[in-house]
Amino acid sequence: MLDPYFKAMLDAQAAAAPPQGGPPIAAVPPEMVRAGYRAQRTSQNVNTTIASVVARDLEVGGGPRPARLYTPEGAATPSGLLVYFHGGGFVIGDLETHDAHCRRLAHYSGQRVMAVDYRLAPENPFPAGHDDALAATKWAFDHAAELGADPARIGVGGDSAGGNLAASVAHDLKADPARRLKLQLLLYPATWPEVETETRRERDGPVLSKAAMAFFEASLAFAGHPDAHRAMPGRAKDHAGLPPAYIVTAGFDPLEHEGRDYAAAINAAGGHAHHANYPALVHDFFIMGDVSPAVVDAAKEAGAAIRAALG
Repeated sequence: MLDPYFKAMLDAQAAAAPPQGGPPIAAVPPEMVRAGYRAQRTSQNVNTTIASVVARDLEVGGGPRPARLYTPEGAATPSGLLVYFHGGGFVIGDLETHDAHCRRLAHYSGQRVMAVDYRLAPENPFPAGHDDALAATKWAFDHAAELGADPARIGVGGDSAGGNLAASVAHDLKADPARRLKLQLLLYPATWPEVETETRRERDGPVLSKAAMAFFEASLAFAGHPDAHRAMPGRAKDHAGLPPAYIVTAGFDPLEHEGRDYAAAINAAGGHAHHANYPALVHDFFIMGDVSPAVVDAAKEAGAAIRAALG
């Protein structure tokens, strides 16, 4: 059964929608889609506690990339560090849409979190965002001391498209002896498995529609690229050697089964993946913290997983 608080939110949105519906997402300029998403999510996610938020630019391969370093109250120096990539289909989302979420992760884990604002499609198609994510993670290892972090306790994380980026970085770095990730926090990740899952095939919303998924995939434009495998961790030939994973799925989400199956693939390859499913919740729930108490409960559990891996 759908969480009653999210049901009330979705019912209210349906009642307020124009009878004829809006234009298809592909017909709306990306900046307008981003502005609408930012306004909606920031209004649903404002209750947070954090000691310090410091903005900085990371000098990485694609040019200076904005980032925010979240330090919780009482954090040790050095602490663990989670390098975090926001969701939004590689097209929308930014540091603002996920600010409260990153504050919660830092607060409940007791570890530092660094959110990275990677380049977005369609203006910057694949592999721009994936390159930024990898470069930012390498930068974090190489500059851990100035971040107040221990280079031996660094992980990556992200939600939805950001979960895809985090999983991709974990694959890219698994053969790098100088940069050993301790965690991949994958929140309802898009993994693009070889065979379309039942939940991708049969679910059209809520929150994440088939039209939106098609638009995001077309905008990312990875099909046919020689490095397209980096965008499809669900199709990786070898999942051995990956860092431990904490993978979250939601019961009312088209991506539910690919997250579940990705955890199973890591475990089958001899790794360790913990799969936490929230059957009453929807895609994107982590950044709608004011909608339901269940979101805070899930954030506390994710924070505990981060603390166990990086603390």
